[in-house]
Amino acid sequence: MQGFDVGARLRQLRNARGLSQRELAKRAGVTNSTISLVEQNSVSPSVSSLKKILDALPVSISAFFAGDELSQPRPFYPADELTEIGDGHLSWRLVAARRPDRSMSIIHERYPPGADTGEEMLEHEGEEGGVVISGTVEITVNGEAAVLGAGDAYYFDSRLPHRFRNVGETECVIVSANTPPTFSDGGQELHHA
Repeated sequence: MQGFDVGARLRQLRNARGLSQRELAKRAGVTNSTISLVEQNSVSPSVSSLKKILDALPVSISAFFAGDELSQPRPFYPADELTEIGDGHLSWRLVAARRPDRSMSIIHERYPPGADTGEEMLEHEGEEGGVVISGTVEITVNGEAAVLGAGDAYYFDSRLPHRFRNVGETECVIVSANTPPTFSDGGQELHHA
């Protein structure tokens, strides 16, 4: 996410909707200082925290990072054209972020040692699955945890509370998909308190 100004983009979207920091904080269920610190780029929010704030706008994670313009559908996407939707620590690169009427999300995920999706469990409509390419990751789904390594896979109902955490010594790489693309595209996402 090098060079992307998270604070300026959040401020732009908040102002475009005529919301004060206080009002956005109230809608998102976070403190006023959280919004202020994110807008000043003083803190880098976790994926789950940023998702909670964006859901209150509402704006999707892919629109937040990709901008609102759509592109023509095409079959191939070079690595440097994948849209970064991670939190600056972990990397989630979304395939075809600007494609109109996209009915699934395919994400190339990279978790450095110790990285996780945040203290809050994620919950959103749909199903998701993936394959661990390298490293290890602990995935918790609805209270059940497993550590997966290269070649291992997962598939679950995304409405169940879930979290990903790299518990290994090396970077973990996953290629995942979810449908419908509710996590990256907004919708009826819920957050587990």
